[in-house]
Amino acid sequence: PRGLFELKYFFTSSVQSAVGGTDISSKTVQHFIQQLVDEESPEAILSDDAIAEKLNEQGIDIARRTVAKYRELQNIPSSTLRRRLKTNRL
Repeated sequence: PRGLFELKYFFTSSVQSAVGGTDISSKTVQHFIQQLVDEESPEAILSDDAIAEKLNEQGIDIARRTVAKYRELQNIPSSTLRRRLKTNRL
């Protein structure tokens, strides 16, 4: 009654841990990116490079282009657009 689902529907991709521990779900990484963007101030907007650095400091081995991909999947605007949006709200 609910149809058929591909097996990959039930699993998410993962990102390697920088420390060599267990892999981290891509959904968890996307949540961390969302948290970092939500906590940024209008004076200190984080670029994709800065987000990747912060995640690397937390032990998540991720590239800038992966951060950009996950940011776009979550419909989070680029740093330039976020800066414009947050400064216009003040």
